[in-house]
Amino acid sequence: MIDPRVFRDAEAFEAARERLARRAMGPDLDSLLGELRAQADRRRRAIAEADALKGEQNAKSREVGERKKRGEDSSALLAELSGLSQRVRAAEAAAREADAAFVEKLHFVPNLPAADVPAGDAAPNEVVRSWGEPIPHDPSRRPHWDLAKDLGIIDFERGTKLSGSGFPLYVGLGARLERSLINYLLQLQALEHGYTEVSPPLLVTRETMTGTGQLPKFEEDLYRAAPDDLFLIPTAEVPVTNLHRGEILMGEELPKRYVAYTPCFRREAGAHGADTRGILRVHQFDKVELVWLTRPDASLAAHEDLTRHAETALQRLGLAYRVVRIAARDLGFASHRQYDLEAWAPGVGKWLEVSSCSTYADFQARRMDIRFRPGRGAKPEFVHTLNGSALGLARTLIAVLETYQEPDGGVRIPPALVPLMGVDRIGRGAA
Repeated sequence: MIDPRVFRDAEAFEAARERLARRAMGPDLDSLLGELRAQADRRRRAIAEADALKGEQNAKSREVGERKKRGEDSSALLAELSGLSQRVRAAEAAAREADAAFVEKLHFVPNLPAADVPAGDAAPNEVVRSWGEPIPHDPSRRPHWDLAKDLGIIDFERGTKLSGSGFPLYVGLGARLERSLINYLLQLQALEHGYTEVSPPLLVTRETMTGTGQLPKFEEDLYRAAPDDLFLIPTAEVPVTNLHRGEILMGEELPKRYVAYTPCFRREAGAHGADTRGILRVHQFDKVELVWLTRPDASLAAHEDLTRHAETALQRLGLAYRVVRIAARDLGFASHRQYDLEAWAPGVGKWLEVSSCSTYADFQARRMDIRFRPGRGAKPEFVHTLNGSALGLARTLIAVLETYQEPDGGVRIPPALVPLMGVDRIGRGAA
């Protein structure tokens, strides 16, 4: 969440409002911020009243002690204290209630865009660099759903029979290709780039989801196990970023850098009918995720490093891609600054987002209370968190199949994957 202190100072509040306005939230923004300012005022008054009553209670308690020392009667004062104690408890309860209401509402405010993030929707998104030469889209280039069906490596019909639409079933060399991609991506980041590999739980608590910003705003997009109030993770970012929730790290421990593979689950409510063919948009997919915890003064450089690490995976796979700086209205809810990596898929003739690399500044760290001490005896500060996909497998697999397809309907295996696959080509009947 954003720093609550912006609601205490008129100048800070206006600066935050102007930065949020670049997200183009319209009248909803002023309504939300106005309600938060009112709640912040109620919270301050409630806390001030509770503190004043506690001060009065402490003063009367001292007076009782002094009267007893002097042998004076303090029964009337004790009676006052009894009633005052009830008022203090009520005032403290009201302060807690006002604070909880303020924080709950604050959870619906998105992160402040960084200074270099352009205003507006996707139109101002800027391609900052590209790699490789995109293969022209023409009728000879088949889409992945035709390739995969003919090769027998993805069974869309049986996947639908098992779980409904949006749940692909990888078969034979299709399953091996998916597994090889996972292993390749993990090995690259853990062994070459020095990330610590973790294998996190796939079900997490409501508190964990709230920490990274999925809750409370996006509950309808999540799969929930109702009896236990646990959620299937939409990305490994959720459990991995929460690893140090509630901890104070030492400055010399930073940066913390983790890599994790997990299946990911997203209902994507409201997205029905958009890119539903093949595996362009699915409810379950695999992803290898990178997560950083770093010092605030290092987070900008860390964002560039993390993005380059994700790019390395695409380069080694020989996939043409571009890096897009995301405009404010197109930013993720929790993102402070964001790059999308888009791989070219010549069969569908589209740039497909295969990675989103974001820095969140202290937005997530405030929710999770992850801090660090810059030095011995120094006051703790909030860390900055970052994450990026390296890579999302469904769309990466699309780019591989459509880029490496051959005229006879077979698909060559990218050289980086051949040692893991054990074959250099997928042909008809080879699954």
